[in-house]
This record gives sequence, structure tokens and C-alpha cells, in this order.
Amino acid sequence: GGLKCWGWNNYGQLGDGTNMWRNTPVDVSGLTSGVSAIAAGDYHTCALMASGGLKCWGDNAFGQLGDGAITGRATPVDVQATAGSSAALAAGNRHTCALTTSGGVKCWGFNESGQLGDGTTTNRATPVDVSGLTSGVSVLAAGNNHTCALTTSGGVKCWGYNGSGQLGDGTTTERKTAVDVK
Repeated sequence: GGLKCWGWNNYGQLGDGTNMWRNTPVDVSGLTSGVSAIAAGDYHTCALMASGGLKCWGDNAFGQLGDGAITGRATPVDVQATAGSSAALAAGNRHTCALTTSGGVKCWGFNESGQLGDGTTTNRATPVDVSGLTSGVSVLAAGNNHTCALTTSGGVKCWGYNGSGQLGDGTTTERKTAVDVK
């Protein structure tokens, strides 16, 4: 359950407390055990802990670490209001989302195209509920500036940027709340 990272590290996204590039794996500070899943965004990384909490590190210019700030972090910080309540996570370009243990979805970070699904284009530095998806979700995936969820009934809903039709709703209109994939 420990976590190691390597590669480009200009924003501290390797989590070892530095901005040095690493050609070989290094321990993520404080995460030598207890990690059950990870997700990597453009310049940030997050871990789901076995306890159900979330930790993120790296670039935070848009609040994508979820710690209430917009300050980059070279070591993991706790995502606010997720202790013991997360079952999965997904990281997009500059946003992050979590599937809650009750089947809901919460997102935070960059929101220019509505990829947080809260009905706005306001960046969020802490998790917000995705409108209409507070339960009934089983799987979550994040793209560059959009997010999708598989529902427990077998449907798929997506929200955010849609310039190339990536939301699957038959349009190229960006959506600030979840829409059904046709």
C-alpha cells in the first residue's frame, strides 16, 4: 500500500517534497502504506487511502488539490471534507473528482467548462457535489476538461467541455451539469 512516483516534477507532483525530476521511483512523503488507489492529473496527483480519505499534491493554481487553498504542494495534503467517505477518484487536467461511499460524486479545481458539474464555471478549492449525482454512481472517469460517471442502473452521464462531442449527448455544447450519454 505504499506509493512511489517518478518523472517530471516541476510542480511537486511526485510528492517527495522537492521539484527535482526523478529517473527512478521515489517514496511519496508520508504515503509508504495505506494507499488503495491513485489518479494523476496534468500536474497534480491524488491518492485514495484505505481509510477512505483523499490526499493530493502538486500544482494547485485552480484548487485541484481540494485543501481549500490555491498554493502548490510538494507533499500530500488532505482533501477537505472527504475523510472516510471516498470510494474512488479521478483526476482530469486541472480538476479532481471523488466517488463517495454513498455513490455520489464530488469535484473540485478548474471549472471553466463546467467540468465540476455544479452548474457553474466557478473554480472550487474544496469538493462540491455534482448536481443530480449525490447517489447512484458506481464508476467515475475524468478527461481533460470533462468528467463522466457510470450509474448503478447502467447509464452514463457526462459534463464539462464538449467541443468535440466528448459528452456523447449528440451536441458540441458544454454542460455545467450531468447529461445522459445517448
